[in-house]
Amino acid sequence: MDTADFLQTLDREGRLLTTAAAAAGTEAKVPTCPQWQVRDLLRHTGAVHRWAAAFVADERTEPRPLDEAPDLAGAALVDWYRDSHRLLVDTLAAAPADVRCWTFLPTPAPSPLAFWTRRQAHETTIHRYDAEVASGGTASPIAPDFAVDGIDELLRGFHARSRSRLRTREPRVLRVRALDEGADAVWTVRLTTEPPVTVREAGEDAEAELSGNAEELYLALWNRRPVPSVTGDRSLAALWQEKGGI
Repeated sequence: MDTADFLQTLDREGRLLTTAAAAAGTEAKVPTCPQWQVRDLLRHTGAVHRWAAAFVADERTEPRPLDEAPDLAGAALVDWYRDSHRLLVDTLAAAPADVRCWTFLPTPAPSPLAFWTRRQAHETTIHRYDAEVASGGTASPIAPDFAVDGIDELLRGFHARSRSRLRTREPRVLRVRALDEGADAVWTVRLTTEPPVTVREAGEDAEAELSGNAEELYLALWNRRPVPSVTGDRSLAALWQEKGGI
């Protein structure tokens, strides 16, 4: 997928999130994030959108914290989220391809613009799913190639960072495999007392394998659904559920 594809996905997913949040109401519980109501979901995602947009628009080269979201509820909060999403999409669409700004994952991206467009497309998709579950509606599908990319970002990006809690006292090997027809999507995750090291290949023998179609795996690895299938040592699947959160 290229930056234009991610931008199109980001645009669509934010619109779907807005629709689902309005249907659910801002006081509705979010089953996939049990401590949240829809208002928390909108405040968080909208603040992240504005935070990301500012790095690109202002060419900020140093990290900065999120600004607090306004204390709104109901239709006013939905409108604020809609404006936040629109600001992000418009900022990314207008940015020069060679814009220079801060990014935060250790895996290299083609450019900062590519990084932020990809990252916000995945951020929005996961929280769109949360909003649709909260509304009680049928969740919109996630394309296999996008889901595979999101799994890769999670395993080789987020969990390569020093803050990853996915660690074991003794070396262990976990495999993740998407089963979609034609998908070359298998990862080997080496777990130690250090941050996990993930390679995009079957590699060595694994003690456990998490598998399923790409959409199911994507949502499971973000702890939104149960892992579709576990073979081998199920304690490694339990470890993911306990320690794999970001």
